[in-house]
Amino acid sequence: MMKNILLLTFCAVGLFSACKNDNEEPVKFVVPELSNAGAAIPYTVLSTENNTSIRNGGFGSAAVAHPTHAGEFYALTDRGPNADATGGKYFPVPDYTPRIGHFRLKSDGTIEKLGEILLKDPSGKNISGRPNPAGKGATGEIPYDLNNNVLAYDDYGLDPEGLVAMKDGTFWVSDEYGPHIVHVAADGKEIERISPLNLQTGNRKLPAVFEKRWANRGMEGLAITPNEKTLVGIMQSRLYNPSNAAAINKTLTRLVTFDIATGQTKQYLYRQELNDNSNSEITALSSTAFLVVERDQKFSADGSVMKHIYKIDISEATDVSGDFNAINGMLINDKALEANTWEELAAANIKPVKKALAVDLMSALGNYPHDKLEGMWLINQNTLGVINDDDFAIWSDPTTKIKQKTLSPTKGTQVDGNTLYIVKF
Repeated sequence: MMKNILLLTFCAVGLFSACKNDNEEPVKFVVPELSNAGAAIPYTVLSTENNTSIRNGGFGSAAVAHPTHAGEFYALTDRGPNADATGGKYFPVPDYTPRIGHFRLKSDGTIEKLGEILLKDPSGKNISGRPNPAGKGATGEIPYDLNNNVLAYDDYGLDPEGLVAMKDGTFWVSDEYGPHIVHVAADGKEIERISPLNLQTGNRKLPAVFEKRWANRGMEGLAITPNEKTLVGIMQSRLYNPSNAAAINKTLTRLVTFDIATGQTKQYLYRQELNDNSNSEITALSSTAFLVVERDQKFSADGSVMKHIYKIDISEATDVSGDFNAINGMLINDKALEANTWEELAAANIKPVKKALAVDLMSALGNYPHDKLEGMWLINQNTLGVINDDDFAIWSDPTTKIKQKTLSPTKGTQVDGNTLYIVKF
């Protein structure tokens, strides 16, 4: 059901520099005020395995505005359909290629898929979402098919989670393996791969401490400052630094900035509200102010949930870079940052980023039924489109390996699907 519509002129908000048509007239975008049920993102069926429909949805890991076309956005898949296996993951569609979907929000409140861009290696060959081998960003996961056969690792495999769309038509993608930040051409071909590892001679790097990422909780969000000079990535949760057991500060996660021209990096701390929450997305408002998703892993059908979007500012936060090449990064009290309490860090004059609640999705919508709030499309200075990750509509199952994903493990019957909601902040 449609409600009122809001007429917006993008040139007026200062976030989009290319916002004119061929006659150089300002392009006006009519933003539908969607019902609280949101708008479904189109999908197709990849295959049916073990009586489970596997959808080529999955367009929920990240979202970003098209830099020049008002009303259009890109959305990112992760590595593809997968489920838990002993020591690794099942890949029911082993050769699935992670991709960027191109969508348009139409005036009637429906979403049209305009195309998709498959991610490719430097030679132009489609990559897969299977894990990297040792020395290339391995997480320790073993890839299996549904018949328990071990699959080949992929040197260029990605588990994409963060997305930036540049005005020149290229993209930057962050992932959970290396973690890597990959620059890709308009056709999806890899231009550069940046990680904590020495992947090739002269390759620019991320600080070594990011090798301590928690598997499946790597660089979950990626943004670009409005001047397109600095990438800003956020880790989903704490690093296992120096180990899982020793990383006693379970609300500490890190942001990293990367100057595209120089390769210089800085790091900042973010304080989560609950232990091992997920920071699923980041979007830039200015060179120092950002919107960040912080959420739990729960469905509203199963009780109280936390699906928040915070406005943060890094301008007064402490740069905690430390030794770029040190595997544990900066040390305080002879301990890794994650091994210190917030009180210990404050005593050492370490300041995290400032944060203030911008949107509580449960309050804004009355209900947010999904577990994974992950994509965030900045429509204008006070309007957001948010998208959930539907996991290709499958879940892990100890008996059948995969099963249909619903809106609650115990109470749900409705299949989870990618849905766009529009909220004010």
